Amino acid sequence: MPDEQAEAAGPIDAFRSVFALRRDVLVLSIAMFAFSLGFQMTSRFLPEYMRTLGASGFVVGLFGTFGNIISAVFPYPGGAISDRIGSRYALTLFGFLSTLGFAVWLAAGQLGAFTVAGLTVEPWVWIFVGLLLAQAWKSFGLGATFAVVKQATEPSRLAVGFAATETFRRVAFLVGPVLATVLIGLHPSFTVSFRYVLAVAVAFGAVGTLVQHWLYDASEDTIGDSFAGLEQIRADLREMPRELRPLLVGDTLVRFANGMVYVFFVLVVTRFFAVGLETTVAIGGVSYAIDLSPAAFFGVLLGVEMLVALLVMAPAAKVAEYVGLKPVVAVGFAVYAIFPVVLINAPPTATAMLAVFAFSGLRFAGLPSHKALIVGPAKQDTGGRVTGTYYLLRNTVVIPSAAIGGYLWDFASPEIAFTLAAAIGAVGTGYFLVFGEEFEAYR
Repeated sequence: MPDEQAEAAGPIDAFRSVFALRRDVLVLSIAMFAFSLGFQMTSRFLPEYMRTLGASGFVVGLFGTFGNIISAVFPYPGGAISDRIGSRYALTLFGFLSTLGFAVWLAAGQLGAFTVAGLTVEPWVWIFVGLLLAQAWKSFGLGATFAVVKQATEPSRLAVGFAATETFRRVAFLVGPVLATVLIGLHPSFTVSFRYVLAVAVAFGAVGTLVQHWLYDASEDTIGDSFAGLEQIRADLREMPRELRPLLVGDTLVRFANGMVYVFFVLVVTRFFAVGLETTVAIGGVSYAIDLSPAAFFGVLLGVEMLVALLVMAPAAKVAEYVGLKPVVAVGFAVYAIFPVVLINAPPTATAMLAVFAFSGLRFAGLPSHKALIVGPAKQDTGGRVTGTYYLLRNTVVIPSAAIGGYLWDFASPEIAFTLAAAIGAVGTGYFLVFGEEFEAYR
């Protein structure tokens, strides 16, 4: 990553700097964009899709927990497979699996229930199968991204370095839901219109797979070379930098809280509040009527959230160079903690929802600094392993969160689920504020 990236002070500068990366990293970034686009235009709508296929709120919570399991388990096997067959073929394999996962989701809406050995298999079961495949590339690329930025950026500029790659990736998070909104609006039935979204995701996955297979040069790639199975995992756990422990505790509590309610955000908009958007927009003297269903409006809300994120990430990373990483990370944690209770108690109006999701976008202000705080204390050439260890621990603890949230959603109330999540998030934020340590290069 070139030095000019470190000077990025705004989202446009951060975005431009990505195109100065060396070829292999640039190709990986483009592939990441394609798969992030496909995943983001589909995954946030899957709980609503599952409800239309007959799933209960508790099953939706189990789906979230299943995703947590994949996030915790996939990165290390991904490294082992990379060692075995090489990075280029590993990336192609995981890209193909992700694309196949999108295709399984597409097929699920056209499959009816059937019985095998007296057990009825509902259509929503295929959403679980699809997730197992679709999340392959996303989980595999986690440690690689951290390691590349760690190796190519000065320690005191890590937050800005992450802001550049995150800005590029998060553009897909912005475009994906907005594109989904357009596609969902093409048909009044969500079950039908969401198939259009899934079909486009399959196309993006196929393109991403082909691009990285033909253009990625792994001749000098050493990612994955240090993986040595379970013994390596145990060694990495023992050798985790001491400075990371308070961050890990606070972050785990905040993420556990978010995991309790994350998959239900779409259901709050589409079912709990059932709020869409009806308005008229005048452009060039011509008026256009906008009438969005709650599902389509949710895509707009995600776009607003990500637009705010893109606007704040790079400036916040620059601010961290003056105030330190810890205060910026704490702000992000605080927004994570507060958002559930703000959302569930908001007025059921389009204006209120727009404001609430714009507020949610502020949590990403702390993301580059958070990543810098994770990988910063790691020794040179161990950034990927430290990152993998950190996320393995955090994501393992977070695994049951969505199932707990789903149970509370179904058998208590959405208000209780979201309020308890906010309380747990507040405890995590407070713990980090009291015990969290600053990275030496930012003191």
